[in-house]
Amino acid sequence: MSLREKLEATRAASAARVPSEKQAIMHRATAELRASGILKEALAVGQPIPPFAAPNYDGRLVTSRDLLAHGPLVTSFFRGSW
Repeated sequence: MSLREKLEATRAASAARVPSEKQAIMHRATAELRASGILKEALAVGQPIPPFAAPNYDGRLVTSRDLLAHGPLVTSFFRGSW
């Protein structure tokens, strides 16, 4: 299964699980973010991110440089509660 197919399956499962009124809130918030122009400031796919440091799962500070020394790095950001 391709990444695109996996993402589509995840979206479909989420749509079936999340009540429509909450989906409407999430879609409205997403539209507001897009309208704010925030995407103009976002990194493009494949563009390198600036170096950073953040706590890991057990609270120890790790740097992107140290992580990249072990191979490719994938970073995900979650907005939090809606």
